[in-house]
Amino acid sequence: MINRYVIIAFFLVLAGAVLPFLMVLDILPSTFFLSFLAFGVSTAGIFLGVIGVATYVGEKRRENRDDWRDS
Repeated sequence: MINRYVIIAFFLVLAGAVLPFLMVLDILPSTFFLSFLAFGVSTAGIFLGVIGVATYVGEKRRENRDDWRDS
């Protein structure tokens, strides 16, 4: 489940970078809505990635702490 967060976050950040690039190349029209959509998608991806990585690290620390107590 945690890996899904990171994978989804990667694609959101990638979309947030590709959309402005396509607007600069005049492949997509540079509209107000599309600009804010690219910003929102990128921001959501960053937040989701941070949450996914923090959850992953917390889970690994919890596993290591339990291993240390068992021995």
